[in-house]
Amino acid sequence: MEMKVSALCIIFLLTFLFSESVASFPSSSLNTHSICKHTPHADFCKYLFSSNKLFNTLDYGRVSIHHSLLNARTFLDSINQHFLAHPSNSTSKQALEDCRFLADQNVDFLSQISDRINSSTDSLDSVEADDLHALLSAALTNVETCLEALESTPSASRIKDRFLQSNGTKSFSVSLAVSKHWVHSSTNPERNHVFHKLIDDTYTPLSVFMSSNDKQTIYEYATGKRDVKTLTNGKITVKQVVMVRHNGDGQFKTINDAITAMPNVTGDSNEYYVIYIPTGVYEEYISIPKYKQNLVLVGGLSTNPTIISGNRSVGDGSTTFSSATLAVFGKKFIAVDITFRNTAGPSKYQAVAVLNGADQSIFNRCTFEGYRNTLYVHSFRQFYVNCHILGTVDFIFGNAAAVIQESYIHARLPLPTQDDVITAQGRTDPSQNTGISIISSFIRANDDLISNMGLTKIYLGRPWKDYSRTVYVSSSLDGLVADEGWKKRDGDFGLSTVYFGEYDNYGLGRDTGDRVDWPGFHNMTKTEALNFTVARFIGGHKWLPATGVHYFGGLRD
Repeated sequence: MEMKVSALCIIFLLTFLFSESVASFPSSSLNTHSICKHTPHADFCKYLFSSNKLFNTLDYGRVSIHHSLLNARTFLDSINQHFLAHPSNSTSKQALEDCRFLADQNVDFLSQISDRINSSTDSLDSVEADDLHALLSAALTNVETCLEALESTPSASRIKDRFLQSNGTKSFSVSLAVSKHWVHSSTNPERNHVFHKLIDDTYTPLSVFMSSNDKQTIYEYATGKRDVKTLTNGKITVKQVVMVRHNGDGQFKTINDAITAMPNVTGDSNEYYVIYIPTGVYEEYISIPKYKQNLVLVGGLSTNPTIISGNRSVGDGSTTFSSATLAVFGKKFIAVDITFRNTAGPSKYQAVAVLNGADQSIFNRCTFEGYRNTLYVHSFRQFYVNCHILGTVDFIFGNAAAVIQESYIHARLPLPTQDDVITAQGRTDPSQNTGISIISSFIRANDDLISNMGLTKIYLGRPWKDYSRTVYVSSSLDGLVADEGWKKRDGDFGLSTVYFGEYDNYGLGRDTGDRVDWPGFHNMTKTEALNFTVARFIGGHKWLPATGVHYFGGLRD
């Protein structure tokens, strides 16, 4: 009898000790069907898992990520072999270069994910799960961008066909469907709403660089008059502050030279490197690679701005991806008080001022000036605050999880045959964490558009991809916003699968009574709008406090 009681006690104790990890992967609800219902490719998903013995979401992840990584490596090899065998004209070569860059990124992203889930025997915490889900969302975005580039390169069509025939896109989608279970079941859901304390409550060494008026202090750090070693709180450290000036007064004459000189940083480092760029016009094309993390670019006073300017465009032979004046891919990038311009003009088709593919990136008090496709929010989690964004057609576009808060969005005068369309969001899969959330901002007609006597309408967005997702929350909408609000792209494409939402907006263009009647349009409730806040949509409460940037995590009353 004593042995039976002891055995029962042991069983009870083991059940108690492991109840949390068992709850993370409930056997009653975890099966191939519950995984595959989240992907548009359910049949392939079931086929992929049919011959494997799987016990939890990490097992499913190991299978799908292994398949995705094999496809990514084969795809990259195909592109490299094509380069060797087929000389291309300049435009085709650039498209292939874009594609090779993105394919190489994907091998890196998927290798990171594979290493992480293969090293885990139980579960992932919420931060890890969110990070891996963001990597997978970005990887699928890279695939779609790459396939679009190959469409402009007829000689490379076989690369695209082989990738699609190998179910490359489908395997990425299945991996995303699995990762949704990592996010939602890896920890108690209530814990996902805890505001983590990343820094000392009273001080972050990055605060001085977020200040709008304290440029003298930044100058003193850059010139050695203040000791940079004081810029630490034990968790966040500013390792170096340098200055760029054309006249030679700084350590560097060009921004690119300064970036090249900064140390390579990868992983989860909390050491930052600051480049101070005083007032002036800098005609440079800047690309910040993934191994240049934790870079901070700080401009001069907003009343006398620092301007970085370029004029590449599709009309002059660039690809959309390569037309950017600034392209950034290094995680934890920050820009403060800088104007980014593309001066190509409205007749030059796509011409990007900034392409952002940097995770947990911040643009504070920055201006983005262009016409068509000004701000390319390409991938990962991004935050924009106190910014000005100017353009004509699809001038905020891409497939990041981007929150634009307390900013001004200016619709400029387009070509005579065009209407202004603010957003073209690029979500291609319902499991991606992506979308554009515009909160407490101001949608305005630019002066040149006002002088057009109201002949041009402003549309809030249009479906670029099947699952485009854009919301406007607690924002001021100009009277030139079209009554229907949203514009079709190509017949009925996406009208039932997109998510276009509005909540608690004001101004002459706020009335939703005559808005489109598409299934994908939503007059959101407060509960629905909360899903698109800084805290919930990009997990900003976990990474923004360390930077000292001003933000609010929820909705303004």
